[in-house]
Amino acid sequence: MKCKYACLNPIADCGLANLPDGYERTERFEDADAVFVRSAKMDELVPGANLLAVARAGAGVNNIPHAEYAKKGIVVFNTPGANANGVKELVIAAMLLASRDIVGGIEWVKANAADPAIGKAAEKAKKAFAGTEIRGKKLGVIGLGAIGQKVANAAVDLGMEVYGYDPYLSVDAAWNLAATVKHCKNVESIYRECDFITVHVPALDSTKGMINAEAIAMMKTGVIVINAARDVLVNEADMVAALESGKVRRYVSDFPNATTAGRKGCIVIPHLGASTEESEDNCAVMAVKEMRDFVENGNIANSVNYPACSLGPANKAGRIAVCHKNVANMIGTFTSILGNAGINIDSIANKSRGDFAYTLIDTDTAIPADVVSSLESSDAVIRVRVVK
Repeated sequence: MKCKYACLNPIADCGLANLPDGYERTERFEDADAVFVRSAKMDELVPGANLLAVARAGAGVNNIPHAEYAKKGIVVFNTPGANANGVKELVIAAMLLASRDIVGGIEWVKANAADPAIGKAAEKAKKAFAGTEIRGKKLGVIGLGAIGQKVANAAVDLGMEVYGYDPYLSVDAAWNLAATVKHCKNVESIYRECDFITVHVPALDSTKGMINAEAIAMMKTGVIVINAARDVLVNEADMVAALESGKVRRYVSDFPNATTAGRKGCIVIPHLGASTEESEDNCAVMAVKEMRDFVENGNIANSVNYPACSLGPANKAGRIAVCHKNVANMIGTFTSILGNAGINIDSIANKSRGDFAYTLIDTDTAIPADVVSSLESSDAVIRVRVVK
């Protein structure tokens, strides 16, 4: 097996070291069969005909045109949960920074560093930076995925009263939550009840600008809002107005921009959420694992534009992978073509997701080129790949 891969950003060596012989690195994006990326913008890049998949070493994929790639049969992966601990720790730090004016106190010390009596002066000045503790306060966690779960559980351990909201809460996620986390049926309950609110949802049409003037109006006066998820989730012009009026006490964002940088009440962090050595390593290892399983076995896990689908290791005589439109009778079409060619099917897996579907077929014999051409002839078939 030969596979050319490209890295659009530096990918941790501990991940790339898991690529075996047969994987060859190329600096030319258009020549790649597989691509690894972190934050590089891919919208203007033209994929080559051989590009099979893109693996994002991280969770967010707004830098990848994954919907367009689905139409070309290019599978896009991400690495949910691999950086969750790093982001969780930043959120806990954000709560502490916002509840006690630690940053203001540090800046005062810097400004008065030349004062030989700074210790005595600090005793008088420190009341300007006094704050409140987080123990006993109510924290609202909007979105209970890999990161939200960890934030909620850590806050429980710190003595906070935690409320969680997620309309798509999975059974596995629910089992991972501390028993004392209160599950809210609507986000308005979070807005009305909580002293701290942290948001951990993807950037969708339904979530962009969800923290806006209307939402803020429902919140407690003096609330602290934390955004370490996506910049577009918060209408930051509305947030700045709320800070100036005193409705919001602090806004902590991990996404610097001209709207919030240096503004009253804003603590803006230079996108450090997943920027830890451990997170970058975890994401790289996971991205390579996903890519290898897809390239070598045709299996899909953690794709954002195709369904999860697996037949395990490719240990039969033949295996084909088909990206196709989610329309009726595709399985019948595939089995008829293989049957007419005298090819026996050992096992088959088919999954769908929205407008697209994915089928894996194991056969008792190798699959000849003319059969592949017959499979490709259907208007609903996007791509056929002979895995083995």
